[in-house]
Amino acid sequence: MNVLLITADQLRSDCLSATGHPLVRTPHLDALAADGTLFTSHFGQCPPCGPSRTSLLTGMYQMNHRSVQNGTPLDGGLTNLAELARTAGYQPWVIGYTDTTLDPRRFHPRDPRVGHSAELLPGILQYAPGSEQASRDSDWLLHLRDLGYENWRRPHLQQDGFEAEARDRGPSFAPIRLRPEHSDTAYSTDRALRFMQQFEGRPWFLHLSYLRPHPPIVAPDGYHDMYRLEDVPDFAALPSLADEAAVHPFMSFRLDRLEMNPALPLDGPHPNDNPAWRQARATYYGLVSELDHHIGRLVDALKQSGEYQRTLIVFTSDHGEMLGDHWCWGKETPYDASVRVPLIIRAPEAGAHAGRVDAFTEHVDLMPTILDYLDVEIPLQCDGRSLRGFVEGTAPARWRDEVHWEYDFRSILDDDADRHFGLSVDELGLAVVRTETHKYVHFASLPPLLFDVGQDPHELDDCATGDSRTMLVMAQRLLSWRMAFNRRELTGIRLHLGRQINAAPERRLTFPRTGRNR
Repeated sequence: MNVLLITADQLRSDCLSATGHPLVRTPHLDALAADGTLFTSHFGQCPPCGPSRTSLLTGMYQMNHRSVQNGTPLDGGLTNLAELARTAGYQPWVIGYTDTTLDPRRFHPRDPRVGHSAELLPGILQYAPGSEQASRDSDWLLHLRDLGYENWRRPHLQQDGFEAEARDRGPSFAPIRLRPEHSDTAYSTDRALRFMQQFEGRPWFLHLSYLRPHPPIVAPDGYHDMYRLEDVPDFAALPSLADEAAVHPFMSFRLDRLEMNPALPLDGPHPNDNPAWRQARATYYGLVSELDHHIGRLVDALKQSGEYQRTLIVFTSDHGEMLGDHWCWGKETPYDASVRVPLIIRAPEAGAHAGRVDAFTEHVDLMPTILDYLDVEIPLQCDGRSLRGFVEGTAPARWRDEVHWEYDFRSILDDDADRHFGLSVDELGLAVVRTETHKYVHFASLPPLLFDVGQDPHELDDCATGDSRTMLVMAQRLLSWRMAFNRRELTGIRLHLGRQINAAPERRLTFPRTGRNR
């Protein structure tokens, strides 16, 4: 069996036609979902990229792995998906990046890995260095140089003409000066196709880590103008930026530090009436459709080689994107769009499959799921549970009725956040519990937020001060979750009268594996 784990970067859940978007066209991902299982209520764990990928690749909540920001080290004592896949005889590879910061306690101070924030997950090998511009060793940029592109070091900052239209439609409209077949998404796909050819006939494990549709929100020709401004859905936002900032002290802080690339005007009308904001959405949709096109190339190649029926395919994104909702861009907010992401699983030799699962699922479930298919024991380190039963149409008898995520907004490189709030860096975090009807956001040392998401799905009306009873119930849920899911690798062991006694697996907070061999 082969394993193909595909992660997009900053792709929100509702931006697939399979999940009901009225405009975005994603025929290849829709077909993959139709042939596998689409999870419609899947959530990441902890933006931004590094922490979120850490949860996905260790199966742990942020409160346990504690890699809380990009550049925060991952505890070297923890295992991960790649290391455990090796116990099943696989040699895991990555095309792109895992955004892992290694534990500096494991290296000599002069080791260059100590000072670099974007290394590889231990246990994984890199088939092609990252195509992202931040990579120290980007094959893609060197490829652009060899193709003769000028300013190849910063290709996304070079856009073609269209000056008149760009003035009216904003900085994300004009296409980048790269042919579509030379984009970073195309390049990563080309390398993945080469990888599959090279390892054809042998079981392989590949994490294909795309940068798109992560900013900068600019697209190649043909994708930059794929969607018309008048067709772009409206933004879910309060009447003004000041109204959004007044919702909570954190939002005032966040809106002063908006992540918009390219920069969009903030002094204009409501996003619904702002062509530059609408165009940024339209260009983002184009990047999603570009990604979908290349997913189609991968699936076609697998089918042509006969490997499709022998490949476990998992498609998701590390985190979401606000996309202008609540006057925000990026992912560092307490709102659903920051963390709700697509998940499609297509099992090898799929026969009967669930098709669509609406139950709450989380990134911490992905490592246990893949290990289950590899017939590898799922360690107690994992806070998630295998989704294999859902995929095969036999939902577990007991399953979560809530999801959780966290966001740590401390400033390590400066004292910006702690000075702004008058708090210590260890108080600058939030934790969320969300059910089908309500969502509670707890801040370590700031007022809470409460949304009735059943009646207010866009989270426009904070009802924390008017519904203390619901807030208490949700706060109790959050506390119970944290107590139950504290790190527990050794908590089921007792040394007694010269013996080591282990609590039976069925007594622990996990579900039994199917036990099927690969």
